[in-house]
Amino acid sequence: MTPRYITQREVETKTGLSGATLHRLRRKGRFPDPIKIGERRIAWPENEIDTWLATRERQPLRSASAV
Repeated sequence: MTPRYITQREVETKTGLSGATLHRLRRKGRFPDPIKIGERRIAWPENEIDTWLATRERQPLRSASAV
């Protein structure tokens, strides 16, 4: 089965995160890196984003006092 690749805009919509937040998480190694699909175009395998989201959903929210 060929993986479906999604654009940054689709990743932002799917995760609810801004482009700046995605970039920051990628630099910290906490979000999947995109692949280059063209000279000036990147995309993410949708299954990697789905896996990342599923992992995040299992983590409990931190209380406000822990921040």
